[in-house]
Amino acid sequence: MKLLKTYEDRDDAEEAAATLSGPKRLASERDSTQVIYNLFGTPTWGNFHRLGLYNLNELRMILGRRLGWTIQDQQRHAEIIAALTVVAKNFELSLPSHWL
Repeated sequence: MKLLKTYEDRDDAEEAAATLSGPKRLASERDSTQVIYNLFGTPTWGNFHRLGLYNLNELRMILGRRLGWTIQDQQRHAEIIAALTVVAKNFELSLPSHWL
């Protein structure tokens, strides 16, 4: 398990944890007067999508209209893929070929 996201609100953190598949853990820590909630889980593209991370929903919409891409769609796709390449490296994942 790895740290997937940090929350400031316990309810948001618990709601997000409920959406994850696989093992997960919610840990709280106090920093002066503020409590933060760290959500640990299995780093998968599905879990990242469920958490709304890394523009995966936008990527899904862009890929859905791939045949009619505009220049802006192509540029945005390239930006998202560049960011996801870094995420993939950090979490030891591979990018699905149908995203490229």
